[in-house]
Amino acid sequence: MFDIGFIDISIWDILDVLIVGYLIFRIYNLLKGSIAFNIFIGVVTLYLIWALVGQLEMELLSVLLDQLVSVGVIVLIIIFQPEVRRFLLLVGRSTLNQRPGFLQRILDRNFQPAGEKEELLEIIENSLLNFKKSKTGALIVFSGGMDTDPIVQTGVRLNANLSQALLESIFIKNSPLHDGAVIISNNQIIAASCILPLTAETNLPYQVGLRHRAAVGVTERLAVSAFIVSEETGKISYANSGKLVRGVKEKDLRALLKQYIQ
Repeated sequence: MFDIGFIDISIWDILDVLIVGYLIFRIYNLLKGSIAFNIFIGVVTLYLIWALVGQLEMELLSVLLDQLVSVGVIVLIIIFQPEVRRFLLLVGRSTLNQRPGFLQRILDRNFQPAGEKEELLEIIENSLLNFKKSKTGALIVFSGGMDTDPIVQTGVRLNANLSQALLESIFIKNSPLHDGAVIISNNQIIAASCILPLTAETNLPYQVGLRHRAAVGVTERLAVSAFIVSEETGKISYANSGKLVRGVKEKDLRALLKQYIQ
């Protein structure tokens, strides 16, 4: 492509640097604020020491470090299992989200007419706004076509048609099913009172409680989305891909639901 002194640079070299830079950026976003980030820094430091020892021809130390590096990939996979899962989930979700619309309709076994989707959006939007007004704590997970059976098994299976009255009655404070998450798939409430895995993320605001941490945790492990209503403040938040956004405005709620439910 062009020369810089004695270095020949091609378009593939530039592409190579951009891809590696993007991967490093994504890995940093996945690890920052967690204990895994400190482990990652330790691994990088160990690798740099191994490279330096090799250059200095320090044979004894080099042999010891060679043994560590030789099994390093397996150790990293074991240590960073949640982060590897999140990374692959991110790649897979991005690929699926870019499918053409007509292909998605062909492949989506649960495809719904536009009228039914609008009705679903209205039911959930009205319920969330009512929860907000009454400061009723709520945690709703939208499966997005994912297999949520491991989570469903932790709660009470309902397989009931979605209605505003049913959804709101579940989260009434004295209801036996209010403590936990509701799993929704298409126009059905699959289960209620489900126990979700908590995130190990340490970068979350200290004000957030177990509902918010559970919402982040489940979106780290599965390609699902979760909406939360705070019992203390009544604020609506949502979690997706392990990221939490707090304080959703009423005017933005319908657009967010349309984006993440589908």
